[in-house]
Amino acid sequence: MAPVRERNRTAVTEFILLGFGNGPGFQMIPFVLFLVIYTVTVLGNTILVLIIRVSSRLHTPMYFFLMNLSLLDLCFTSTIAPKAMASFLAGSKAISYNGCAAQFFFFCFFLATEAFLLAAMAYDRYSAICNPLLYPITMSKWFCIQMVVGSYICGCVNAMVETGFTFTLHYCGPNEIDHFFCDGPPLFSLSCSDTYVNNLVMFTLCGFIIVSTALIVIISYTYIISTIRRIRSAEGRHRAFSTCTSHMLVVTLFYGTTAFIYTQPTWLSSLYPRKEVSVFYTFVIPMLNPFIYSLRNKDVKEALRRTMGHGSLTK
Repeated sequence: MAPVRERNRTAVTEFILLGFGNGPGFQMIPFVLFLVIYTVTVLGNTILVLIIRVSSRLHTPMYFFLMNLSLLDLCFTSTIAPKAMASFLAGSKAISYNGCAAQFFFFCFFLATEAFLLAAMAYDRYSAICNPLLYPITMSKWFCIQMVVGSYICGCVNAMVETGFTFTLHYCGPNEIDHFFCDGPPLFSLSCSDTYVNNLVMFTLCGFIIVSTALIVIISYTYIISTIRRIRSAEGRHRAFSTCTSHMLVVTLFYGTTAFIYTQPTWLSSLYPRKEVSVFYTFVIPMLNPFIYSLRNKDVKEALRRTMGHGSLTK
């Protein structure tokens, strides 16, 4: 026999995003913080995309992947930021059922796509450092496009599965999501259905994506470090390693925070500050990525300098 609350359910038509607090004064703090971070994210990633597109010297596989990473970060943050800031500022925390489903789909889509893209970028660095003579053949333009498209397809499949399992549940009671966006575990806690299978599917799918892509990164960098150690000149080792440090830092930040959130059991996740950690990988990392890749990158800095110089000359 079905549970009483499931038999007597009234379908939920909207959810309430609780955010970080109830007081209007406190809501202004995350609004200002999110606005500043989102503005810097949009400007930083847009400038990086434009620089890569404009500068012919940056039309290489590494920067092709980096441009797609910046586009992903723009879309990923834009999936969450506008609604979150609107709820902080206007006080209207409601989001429709369909709106929540759409936000959750695109959140899963862009997050998983970024994981696969970071793995593709690690393979690119492996090919460049460990097999430099075959690099132009291995990382052809067509193969790079296939890797990017494949990342998007895998991300889309992941999003369809997770959204399907999440929004086929019955929501018939409380509709307050203890988060600033629609995420799986907080939604599961509101369902009046048995969520065991759904939790198991999400845990397995997220674990598979994180572990499989992280393994590609780890294996790639194991070979990279082994190759760099065999380079005799200190300058050669430094030059080879400098092309990887930015990616290694981004990978560490991304996989560290996502694994912390999505590869632990539901009962354990309630013991940790989920919302605060989520801010880090939904807002902070997309903001930092263009700076991480550009501040230590002579090619990007030189392309930016030439672009700005050309713009001032045309005036």
